[in-house]
Amino acid sequence: MKDYVIVTESTCDLPVQIVNELDIKVIPMNFELEGRSYTHYYDARELDIHDFYESLKKGEKSTTSLVNTEAFISFFEPIVKEGKDILYIAFSSGLSGTYSASLIAIEELQESYQDTKIIAVDTKGASVGEGLMVYSAAMKKKAGYTLEELSEWIQQNVLNLCHWFTVDDLNHLRRGGRVSALSATLGTALNVKPILHVDDEGHLIPISKVRGRKKSLYELLDHMVETCTNPEDQVIFIGHGDTLEDAKFLAGLIREKLNVKEIYISPIGPVIGTHSGPGTIALFFFGTKR
Repeated sequence: MKDYVIVTESTCDLPVQIVNELDIKVIPMNFELEGRSYTHYYDARELDIHDFYESLKKGEKSTTSLVNTEAFISFFEPIVKEGKDILYIAFSSGLSGTYSASLIAIEELQESYQDTKIIAVDTKGASVGEGLMVYSAAMKKKAGYTLEELSEWIQQNVLNLCHWFTVDDLNHLRRGGRVSALSATLGTALNVKPILHVDDEGHLIPISKVRGRKKSLYELLDHMVETCTNPEDQVIFIGHGDTLEDAKFLAGLIREKLNVKEIYISPIGPVIGTHSGPGTIALFFFGTKR
């Protein structure tokens, strides 16, 4: 059986040790901070993630861009030349044009390398939610899944991968068009924290609002308790926007309520953090529905 490689982008926000241990190939993504260009590698070698969030807290502006077709070809082709197939596990098509760009790149490569399989799967997910799918896929590859079996498994389970999160500062969502300027101003003044999730189409959807930070974390827990399937068998992920203590607090709540197998806590990188901002807490797990 021909060997294959799992590829994703740095929007997966997976811990470095997981990427290295499971031999996941990660396409770096670009962003700009106050007009200066950076490449976000999975190990944050160009800009420390804490320093990135400190810049945002000072009011510095960040913008992001998708991975274009040429970048995909440059990343995929050396793998193909090694005689390996590729399973590309992608950032949500509902949030970025990256997945669409990958399909064009794959079509071009398949014309030249007709004996190679390159399969792209849309996670309709983001940050460590995308990362949880990549991690789960890598574990199944390790267990012996073929490329086709793994691709099918991901597609069957995508809509059971739950993304729940809250943000500390509504103004970053305002800049991304997720909340109105008036809602952001009033919400900040009233200490209102929105609860959001990623829907079946991979879009970011506000669900409710609560007063106060701690209440928002309990709300995330409540959503997990409501829909989580077989928690004792699950490895779950918590992402944070440079707010590790809150992430640990949520992890403690989960351990008290649910006997989960393992919890990984990972910082949310600059590409996602540009839009969610400092203080974001995100919870990812498999459930009965999104």
